[in-house]
Amino acid sequence: MEIVFASRHDSDPLQWVQALQAALPEHNVSLWDGEAPSGQAQVAVVWAPPAELFAREPQLTHVFNLGAGVDALLRLPDLPADITLVRMEDGGMAVQMAEYVLHYLIRESRDLGRYASLQSQACWQPQADIDRAAWPVGVMGGGVMGRRVAQACAALDYPVSVWSRSGQPVAGAQAFGQEQLSDFLANTRVLVNVLPLTAATQGILSCTLFQHLQADAYLINIARGGHLVDADLLEALENGRLRGAALDAFVQEPLPKEHPFWAHPRIQVTPHVAGASLMAMTVNQIAGKVHAMTRGEPISGVVNRARGY
Repeated sequence: MEIVFASRHDSDPLQWVQALQAALPEHNVSLWDGEAPSGQAQVAVVWAPPAELFAREPQLTHVFNLGAGVDALLRLPDLPADITLVRMEDGGMAVQMAEYVLHYLIRESRDLGRYASLQSQACWQPQADIDRAAWPVGVMGGGVMGRRVAQACAALDYPVSVWSRSGQPVAGAQAFGQEQLSDFLANTRVLVNVLPLTAATQGILSCTLFQHLQADAYLINIARGGHLVDADLLEALENGRLRGAALDAFVQEPLPKEHPFWAHPRIQVTPHVAGASLMAMTVNQIAGKVHAMTRGEPISGVVNRARGY
């Protein structure tokens, strides 16, 4: 089988090619650079691939995305309708996202940000003891990432709720289905977004949603920038509906230097690093699925295009 690796944003794509070749020695793995396409590849492993990949590799049957979100792939105008898209189901991302959420949850609930400010004033001033019941966490998204985040928060005895399309149960958390969004938000003070970006979730983090959260709420967005209405977040911070936000994804990346998020005292900005696909785990997952395909077995992570994930 011919397999190509295609990415416009990877600094060292040859490392991925070498790792994939080592894991799949019975197949031929090459770097697709657009200069001399083979035209014979059946499988592509991609991250933000060039649009011409699909026109110049007409034999492709499967595309493995190095991230969990496939919204950018689905927006490509030349993406053939008959290609099977396969999303990354973890690849080391879930535990990183859980760490990221716990960092900001603990920072807020334990007043660690305030202690940093007091240190700058050489001020010894203990704050009130933590009351975890006053910091209920609501996770939007019940997939692999959302479940891991929810379970990590529950393991530290925070009350946790999960809102998802299916409303499937999550160990240690209260589950809410698609029609129960208002109830979910009423149970939430720290809102964590790990939803896929689809037509239904575009702009979901808005004033309309924020007003249903508990008072003094905090937002953590580790999904996509398109989920958030930037102006609505700034308004919610201004009027006290939200106490702060940790943002890892943005509509335009890198975030423009003039964007007001950079200088806002109650917004923490990170450059889309909450969860990276770790090479060894990602390659092992892809190799396992390629082996299953060659044996004619079904694989998990296949994207439902109608749902967008």
